Amino acid sequence: MNNEYGAPRWLPRFALAWGAGLALAVATVVISLTEDLPIRDPDDDIVPGYIRYPAIVLGAILADIVPRVLHRAGRPGAGWLLRVVMHWGEVVRERWQRDHLLFALNGGLAWYLCYAAFRNVKSMAPFVHEKIYDDQLADVDRFLFAGHDPASVLHEWFGTGWVAHLLAIVYVAWIVMVPITIAIALVWTRHTRAGEWLVTAIAVDWVLGAAIYLLVPTVGPIYSDPATFASLPETFVTPLQEDLWSDRLAVMADPVGAGTLQTVAAFASLHVGIMVTICIVGELIALPRWVRVSSWVFLGLTILSTVYFGWHFAVDAVGGVALGATGVWAAGIATGNRVGWRLRLRREEEPASAARPEELDVRSEPPGDHLARD
Repeated sequence: MNNEYGAPRWLPRFALAWGAGLALAVATVVISLTEDLPIRDPDDDIVPGYIRYPAIVLGAILADIVPRVLHRAGRPGAGWLLRVVMHWGEVVRERWQRDHLLFALNGGLAWYLCYAAFRNVKSMAPFVHEKIYDDQLADVDRFLFAGHDPASVLHEWFGTGWVAHLLAIVYVAWIVMVPITIAIALVWTRHTRAGEWLVTAIAVDWVLGAAIYLLVPTVGPIYSDPATFASLPETFVTPLQEDLWSDRLAVMADPVGAGTLQTVAAFASLHVGIMVTICIVGELIALPRWVRVSSWVFLGLTILSTVYFGWHFAVDAVGGVALGATGVWAAGIATGNRVGWRLRLRREEEPASAARPEELDVRSEPPGDHLARD
């Protein structure tokens, strides 16, 4: 028996995301006990997570409310503050009813559990499997590029001038873009099926990524073959690469005393995988064309930047594409966004029994900004 979301009746929202987070949490505890490694807040060197993430959620909610209130209040003048107060309550009642607040909190907590556990498992991976597979992946890259190193090819094609700075901005922008995407999916959207699908897919990406890091530990070309990247100019990426390697050395020497996590792992590329997830979900939920085109362009630039700077081998990007696509499919099945085994976004009010064979193609649906609509 299915519920109105097309998923089994007993399956709550974000069930797969919670399952992914719990699986990673169990793996974290097991590895911690067997390898005698500490479990840490992934970002406690900045602001503790229990302060930072509630603040991010509150900021996203305020960003949803404040512009609407100010728009309705009009220009400042006589009675403006009174209008702001009146419209504040009005907007809160419209936008933040109990169901949506619970939806956002549910997805946000599941997301953070996945994120925190993933970061810990990633940090512990070198202690679980000490062999490094960079030489093997470098051989695969040279095979794919007819005996050439892909990073050297990109340096030759694009040069090491302004392109390096552009791709550095792309790489750093990805770090900011993913939390914003999560905020859109959980806080600003009112098409909760789409939001649940995206957040769950990213949770699956993290589980798959953690499993691969444990099975195929690598450090990436920038650390296994730094000479190839010696000619690159100093960009936003340079200090980041230096800091991550310093953290790795500190953690490998003294996991307890280091006071941080190491985050160096190359195969598969989660930068690419999560971006592929965002692109595919964007297509399946029929976001506006400019959003979808921009996402695919950004994906292409992300692939270039990860190989150009040596974060990843070219084959890591291939693995990332497969990982991201798998996450979308698994999350679509788990969240009921399907007809049989075929992915299809369902409308909020549409029961699973309403699906007809002619509706299998998501492109037959009228396009709309599902994630941003009121």
